[in-house]
Amino acid sequence: MADPQAKARGPPEPRAEALVEPVRVNDSAAEATLSSAELAWRTTGAGRDSGGRRKLELESDVLGFQVEGRALKLVTFTRGDVTGAGRPPSPVGCGGGAEDRKRGEVAVEMESEEAAERWGHAIRDRFASLGRPKRLFFIVNPYGGKRGGRKIFQTEVLPLIEAAGIHYTMQETNYRLHAQEIAGSLDLRKYDGIICVSGDGILVEVVNGLLQRDDWDKAIKVPLGIIPAGTGNGMVQGLLHSAGEPFSMSNAVFAIIRGHRRALDVTSVVQGKTRFFSVMMLTWGLVADIDIESEKFRWMGSARIDFYSLLRAVNLRRYNGRILFVPAPGYEGFGDPVEQTISCKSNGAANAAEGDITDVCNNETCTYSGPSTDDADLEWRSLKGPFVNVWISNIAFASEGVMIAPQAQFADGYLDAAIIKDCPWSVALGLLLRMKDGSYIESPYVEYFKVKALRIEPGLRVGSSTIGGIIDSDGEVLARGDRSQTKEEPEHLMAYGPPIQLTVDQGLATIFSPR
Repeated sequence: MADPQAKARGPPEPRAEALVEPVRVNDSAAEATLSSAELAWRTTGAGRDSGGRRKLELESDVLGFQVEGRALKLVTFTRGDVTGAGRPPSPVGCGGGAEDRKRGEVAVEMESEEAAERWGHAIRDRFASLGRPKRLFFIVNPYGGKRGGRKIFQTEVLPLIEAAGIHYTMQETNYRLHAQEIAGSLDLRKYDGIICVSGDGILVEVVNGLLQRDDWDKAIKVPLGIIPAGTGNGMVQGLLHSAGEPFSMSNAVFAIIRGHRRALDVTSVVQGKTRFFSVMMLTWGLVADIDIESEKFRWMGSARIDFYSLLRAVNLRRYNGRILFVPAPGYEGFGDPVEQTISCKSNGAANAAEGDITDVCNNETCTYSGPSTDDADLEWRSLKGPFVNVWISNIAFASEGVMIAPQAQFADGYLDAAIIKDCPWSVALGLLLRMKDGSYIESPYVEYFKVKALRIEPGLRVGSSTIGGIIDSDGEVLARGDRSQTKEEPEHLMAYGPPIQLTVDQGLATIFSPR
């Protein structure tokens, strides 16, 4: 399947005639040219910089602008000085090497107020053609990560949003699944996007809320965005990394302001009649144990993950079970063939037409129930445990410094499976250390492949007749079989033991992206 990238914006617009005026730029005399792509100027006075050409690319260098009398004031967001020679391309990497953008201002004084208005209208039309959002709804989680969501919104997000001239509404979450409720009832006609100032979990709540609406087919097309205010922030890291942008709060905000969009796969996670929608990942085994069980060491800050990773690797657990999957093209050699017929349809989709997106209707209320699949075309294969870890992902990163699925794409219609087989504890520890750059998948103890659909049949911990493991989806416990659920912990959505099935709906959702 092809990977649908940024959404098409229609046929190319006719190129507007450039405007040329004698002006003063930051108090220096200059001749300026405004085209559909850039504002460029060349100083005309005496001095060291006389004659030097400078430019601002409207799409990528300008946050917003204001017209005040004869002055056109542009708020910029650039890397280093704005030069005619242009900047070197940003290296594609994991947040290193590229220079951070900095906010600035360029004041252009025109010869008349009419000229300033004319140039202001031209820039405004250019921004409109780029699809920049005008009205956004922010959902802020004040409890995630270091409980800094509210401060991040006020100090990091709001100044850039206001500089861009974007109108906004903000609401904080007060309890678990509150974001899902908000998304389920929000009047979406009022907004050009929903932005989560949170960890990855709130984004997932919003997706589930949109897909539980009567108008889910329209609601899920509303562009989503995320500002990193959680512990992992894997979605933001993946989006910025894909564009060669370093991981930073301001880069995440600017990606939303610029208005670029890309399609995003949605995974239906089903057990019996219970259904959950994911846009990120599902883990079972070592990583899920580290993620969830280390919560009791939250007082250690981010060091809790490193500490508990070492503890769990030295006291390594293995889990019995089986993974069944439909391999993507090119991955048919993984696993063993499965002879029996396995249905890929959930109860709600059992009678749907082949290839259709399906919905479930009860008492005239219809909600999305996941993609329908033609079982006759599916050839299932399987891997048997024991397993150390099972990682199923739609994105490349679990967090800023952990690349779990180096070949994952946002909308290729497949999930990436990274399965660590039974191995010595020293090998497992080494694999954890190699997750920073994704090189752990090169180990002979790791099976890495892409799938169209997948079913997990989780078993008990090796050496135990009663204790199972933890299945974690997008940072939340989906099922737990280790009997250690606390009284404060909410009831889990699914049971540990019965099969859990994942199927992908290619490009169902839309997310703001740097490019």
